[in-house]
Amino acid sequence: MRRILVIEDESVVRDNILEILDADDFEAIGAENGRIGVELAKEYIPDLILCDIMMPELDGYGVLDALKKDPKTATIPFIFLTAKADKADLRQGMNLGADDYLTKPFRRQELLKAIAARLEKQTAVVHRYNTELKQIEERLNYLINYDNLTNLPNQQLLRARLQQLMLQANRQQQTLAVLSLDIDRFSRINETLGHTIGNQLLKAVAHRLRSCLGSTHTIARFNSDQFVIILSPSTSPDASRIAKILLDVLAEPFLLQGQEIFLTASIGIALYPNDSKDIDNLLQHADAALFHARQQGGHQYQFYKPEMKGYLSRLLAIEAGLHYALERSELKVYYQPQIDLQTRRIVGAEALLRWQHPELGFVSPAEFIPIAEQNGSIMLIEEWVLQTVCSQLVTWNRAGMPPLRISVNLSGRQFYQPNFSQRVVRILQSTGIDPQFLELELTERIVIQNIEENRSNLKELKSLGLKLSIDDFGTGYSSLSYLKQFPFDTVKIDQCFVRNICEDAKNAAITSAIIQMAHNLNLRVIAEGVETKSELDFICDCMCDEMQGYLFSRPVGSEDFEAMVRADKRLSI
Repeated sequence: MRRILVIEDESVVRDNILEILDADDFEAIGAENGRIGVELAKEYIPDLILCDIMMPELDGYGVLDALKKDPKTATIPFIFLTAKADKADLRQGMNLGADDYLTKPFRRQELLKAIAARLEKQTAVVHRYNTELKQIEERLNYLINYDNLTNLPNQQLLRARLQQLMLQANRQQQTLAVLSLDIDRFSRINETLGHTIGNQLLKAVAHRLRSCLGSTHTIARFNSDQFVIILSPSTSPDASRIAKILLDVLAEPFLLQGQEIFLTASIGIALYPNDSKDIDNLLQHADAALFHARQQGGHQYQFYKPEMKGYLSRLLAIEAGLHYALERSELKVYYQPQIDLQTRRIVGAEALLRWQHPELGFVSPAEFIPIAEQNGSIMLIEEWVLQTVCSQLVTWNRAGMPPLRISVNLSGRQFYQPNFSQRVVRILQSTGIDPQFLELELTERIVIQNIEENRSNLKELKSLGLKLSIDDFGTGYSSLSYLKQFPFDTVKIDQCFVRNICEDAKNAAITSAIIQMAHNLNLRVIAEGVETKSELDFICDCMCDEMQGYLFSRPVGSEDFEAMVRADKRLSI
């Protein structure tokens, strides 16, 4: 039954309206003035209000204004009753939010028709509101439980389903397999191809996993490029077979924007209840097995073993320690000398990051850099390295050291960040360094993406007066046509070509060709990873300009490097 509040100070009119409403099956409530009407409206929350305008204590306009200020009564349909039909009065009421007017005297049918129209409209509004509210709730529920990029379940829904499947496995006395799957070196894809392609690739991976596994199993996006798969209890004994199928399926090329992309994945497997009966521990054990698979080179699966727990503990310790490494001055910049092969003297160095953890000891960059990239701390670390190198160069210059060129590696994430050149300018200005002694290194994988934009950015950096080097040349596209488009000063030959160069005719041919090509473009060539005299002799015969490697020196701290330079240590072989 619909409830209607009648606010009317004339008792005869009020009683007449109440009688009409009662006869038409409405629940009618009467109020003799505006003040009482407001109180009753807030107490009973009627479906509609009929209100006179001219009343003592509080007129109709005051009633409407008071009700509109209260969220509980603001949307109640409101019809004014008035003996005046003045346009100004009508406009004032409508401006305040009245829905309709009835001019006294009115007939029974006029009253009921006006009420029916308002209630019908209100019903439609409420229906639309409820529909929209339901859609919002469904969307909110989706956002809470599903990953917006891949449309896969997220961590929260994964845990809920894992809890249900564990109970099911208990009842049926079955084993439950949890697979933790990670894309190998996915950060490199983001750096070289960009995050847009990276996201498209994640969607394609999710689609391929769904197509391969169907709806029988739960597939969730756990974080970034990591997925977790819960195999149904009936198929969990086949976990190794399914893991191999997944690795093979993901190794097939992905075609995105006309480009073939190849990737591999690693999988860690933990079993319930064998490995753990606790959800968090089970997921951690799958992660530990995944970490072990990655450490073995990737593109493989590993079952959890108790001895792997140390791997995960180390991983967590590294991740936690990274948050404080800069603050506690645990990170250090080391310098690996670069030797001019004509004079055999030190002419520069490559700055390399080292971390001495208070409990773990020395942590390799190959181990902590990927973790820093995943948790976002890499940006602060890389900027700190650049700032530290520039400050060190100024210190050496003021101490009377010979002028030296120091090269700093840039990641794709650092190079692609907005206004990177302005950041470099600020560091140059704050330290007062002569920019000609700073060299920035980029890998060719970074450079070949968005060639036009990168060429512009590199020219902007070059205009600052610093040097530019392309690192790991020969490992990727190695195209002379694109190399000519960029303002590089130096080409660095990757150590994979230098290693065993005298026994590997292919590496020898590639190295010789790179040196000749670079010289034709007036570029300096540095050979990395030179460890033997035979490797040194070969690059000297090819007229390579400089070398760096263990044959002369490992990376050393700033004080040891300074001592080498001051002692004029030379390549004596």
